[in-house]
Amino acid sequence: MENSDFDRELYREAKKQVKEIKGFYSHLASYVMVIIVLMIINLATYRDYLWFFWPALGWGLGVCMHGIAVFNVMPFFGHDWEERKIQELLDKEKNSKWE
Repeated sequence: MENSDFDRELYREAKKQVKEIKGFYSHLASYVMVIIVLMIINLATYRDYLWFFWPALGWGLGVCMHGIAVFNVMPFFGHDWEERKIQELLDKEKNSKWE
């Protein structure tokens, strides 16, 4: 029975990861579409100042951070780090109660 519970937990975690990846790609697609529209508006109305770079830069930074978190590029952004930190805090709490 334990193996079945373990398999279900693995499936649930994998499904959650796929949902997060799908969310990132949706975020990326909306970013690209909106920035293209802003670029077209900018170039069609006022070519002297390319203001669309500012929202592209700001939102692009957000998309990058989202990707880093979803694809676990940096260990302190990922789910594993959260689990390790939670376990560390629980262990610390247990040790302080026994002292």
